[in-house]
Amino acid sequence: MSDQEPTTKTGAYSGIAKPRTARGISHAWRALRHRNFRLFFGGQTISLIGTWMTRIATAWLVYRLTHSALLLGTVSFAGQIPTFLFAPFAGVWVDRLNRRQVLVWTQSLAMVQSLALAGLTFSGHITIRWILVLSVTQGLINAFDMPGRQSFMVQMVEDRADLSNAIAINSSMVNMARLIGPSLAGLVIAATNEGWCFLIDGISYIAVIASLLMMRVHVPAVQRAATSMFNELKEGWSYVSGFLPIRTILMLFAVVSLMGMPFVVLMPIFAAQVLQGGPHTLGFLMGAMGVGALISALSLAARRNVRGLIRMIPIAAVVFGLGLIGFGLSHVFWLSMLMVFVAGMGMMQGMAASNTIIQTLVDEDKRGRVMSYYTMAFMGMAPFGSLLAGTLAHAMGAPWTVVGNGAVVVLGAAWFFTRLPALRRVVRPIYQEMGILPAAREMAAEQIQS
Repeated sequence: MSDQEPTTKTGAYSGIAKPRTARGISHAWRALRHRNFRLFFGGQTISLIGTWMTRIATAWLVYRLTHSALLLGTVSFAGQIPTFLFAPFAGVWVDRLNRRQVLVWTQSLAMVQSLALAGLTFSGHITIRWILVLSVTQGLINAFDMPGRQSFMVQMVEDRADLSNAIAINSSMVNMARLIGPSLAGLVIAATNEGWCFLIDGISYIAVIASLLMMRVHVPAVQRAATSMFNELKEGWSYVSGFLPIRTILMLFAVVSLMGMPFVVLMPIFAAQVLQGGPHTLGFLMGAMGVGALISALSLAARRNVRGLIRMIPIAAVVFGLGLIGFGLSHVFWLSMLMVFVAGMGMMQGMAASNTIIQTLVDEDKRGRVMSYYTMAFMGMAPFGSLLAGTLAHAMGAPWTVVGNGAVVVLGAAWFFTRLPALRRVVRPIYQEMGILPAAREMAAEQIQS
């Protein structure tokens, strides 16, 4: 299929056709022409570097205090299970409330949580119990923050034709932070201690809070729901479970999150035991994964529209699964770096492609609830995966756990491939209505001419 944009757009892509930008940087970063999104990009980039520093510092602190794979998994479970339990309710509130105000509150509370971790670590009072309590707190915050942030994206980018590019740039931003944050955390931990990582993270939230407050967002007045939360939950679930493309994408995404993504929890074990390194080794591994994910996200930013992304989802899952298998089998530092690089590419390609398609297809009045289920599939399944990974690693070792999980991800991708024909039949008329694909009459004419 051609990558050219249609000259007329309807539905979600409605509006006057704009002149096509030149190929290259101006096209790949076109969503940054929106002032609100530029503010978000700047503030969130700074904040996410701190977030990744905290993630690495927390994992290393838990391992330093306990030397237990099981507790690594348990802490990750505690930090993510609230998202699984509360995300659907949060999605209802996101659809009801001002999304920017939701994000200001969640980012402010996350800042307090990071500063509390820093204070406890500096004072020497940090324990596994405190880490568990503060991880649960962060999980509760994420239950509201993630669907709120995903839903707010469409309000920051006024031209819906730029939405897929904004999602890809957002993924690039996350992975620039993934590249810088872990490497910086490894250096900071080696030179001082984990408390400085938590302090830097807490301070970094000021940037994103300031960017949110500086935005000029024009949205309709919030309509107070006339129905109960239960009815809205039911409506959201019926929409997600009854719409084949979203249901199928979320099912594969849940498998990938359950079996694939928790390998990050076991990274300290690979760094310390398998590769005989220290915190700097962990930082390099996370950095290599970030480079792969960043390259993948930039390739998506260069795309002109969403055509072909559904096929990309299972391909990305296969790449991710094979990268995990290779990483689990490797005992050589450079090969492990290469394998996490490959895994990072596949993981980010699948995540960004899934997010883009769902955001393109979803009805606006259900966006918060649908993105809450996306959050459940992404963050909600991860706690069970972390607990499972920690338990399996305790019983059979981290390398074979990662190999087995990678094989399950590949099998999930194979299942998704079998669903592609049915997905195309449902998505094609929607894309035609939006102007992403030519209308059926035009397609028939093209086939006759060819």
